[in-house]
Amino acid sequence: MELRDLPSVDELARAVDDPLAVEAAREVLACARIEIRRGRDPGDLEALVHEQLLALRRPSLRRVLNATGVIVHTNLGRAPLSTAAAERVAEVARGYSNLELDLLEGSRGSRQDHVAAILRRLTGAESALVVNNNAASLLLALGALAEGREVVVSRGELIEIGDGFRIPDVLLRSGASLVEVGTTNRTTASDYERAVSEQTALLLRVHQSNFRVVGFAARPSLEELSSVARRLGVPLVDDLGSGAFVDLGDEPTARESLAAGADLVCFSGDKLLGGPQAGIVVGRADLVERLRRHPLHRALRVDKLCLAALEGTLLAYLEPERALHDVPVLRMIREDEAVVRARAERLAAAVGGEVESTVARVGGGALPLAELPSFACSIEESLAGAIRSAEPPVVGLVRDGRLLLDCRTLADDEIEDVAAVVLACR
Repeated sequence: MELRDLPSVDELARAVDDPLAVEAAREVLACARIEIRRGRDPGDLEALVHEQLLALRRPSLRRVLNATGVIVHTNLGRAPLSTAAAERVAEVARGYSNLELDLLEGSRGSRQDHVAAILRRLTGAESALVVNNNAASLLLALGALAEGREVVVSRGELIEIGDGFRIPDVLLRSGASLVEVGTTNRTTASDYERAVSEQTALLLRVHQSNFRVVGFAARPSLEELSSVARRLGVPLVDDLGSGAFVDLGDEPTARESLAAGADLVCFSGDKLLGGPQAGIVVGRADLVERLRRHPLHRALRVDKLCLAALEGTLLAYLEPERALHDVPVLRMIREDEAVVRARAERLAAAVGGEVESTVARVGGGALPLAELPSFACSIEESLAGAIRSAEPPVVGLVRDGRLLLDCRTLADDEIEDVAAVVLACR
């Protein structure tokens, strides 16, 4: 076919009864011209228009089957919601809600009230507030409590948590000034004490979320920092990063942090908590109120869908054993190896793959040293791109010339879907 043989946009679009036909025809003809110039056949143009129409209507944000073995996978949306949380979102999304209405009084209410009480109960805090992510919670805390003043932080905690997000940059944007103390590997309580002046607004401790310093290293306990803060009359803010409500080993819980003397604690909703993207602040009522009244709060507040998902997640934690079963992140972290292996064997039998032992990770900057024994179905590496482009997309891990489909991050009811995708792509 020559360029002069191509139909016009109108001619090609008239063959298809669809309001988006003109846009699809333009795209197909543009691609056809490129193919012809390269000496290749552009193919069946009308069929390509139909394919383009399907592509135009396909949602960009889609469900993905996570076979990477990374539980809190940032690129794949972090924590999957529990069934109960997803149902709460659907219920609230279908119509109107009492987002800012006090149903008893018939007057305006606060959207924060929907989760504040349960957060107080779960953490022992005097008050609580939710914004759109943990970076926002820290930015709001610094802006409300330390603008124009100094914040004392250990050099060993000036972390970058990914995508260029760095604690010093957050301090700068909040209007606070950074005062570094100690060294990269060793900081003491006396380092903080010597740095406090009349310009000090608060002491900030930042959890080393995605790394650990081992060997000749030391950092003061939260109790020691709290003692310094109280003696000098400045608040202590503890940024936990991931945060947790149940014992997961190396990750402190919000309740433990408050009990150790932190005045405010910030943490994420979509990592170890297993809920939606959110930044949660709990602690002293007077400090939380200052955050709530700060102008930045309105720009960072969460919507009704996030609050519904968060409330649905938090309700499970009223019964810790229920949370371990119902919250997907906790289930995947604690699931027995034998159960994971059985799932891998099912998948391998269905697609003709091999079962291979591997190691899963928590991800999301949480528990960086934790290795979770896991099992994967090993198949041909050449299928990686095809199954990633399938419907639903399946994302695995390429290693040593094989594609591993880690079954710790796949649910029982997803195995058949993965098998169907693999078989269709061969």
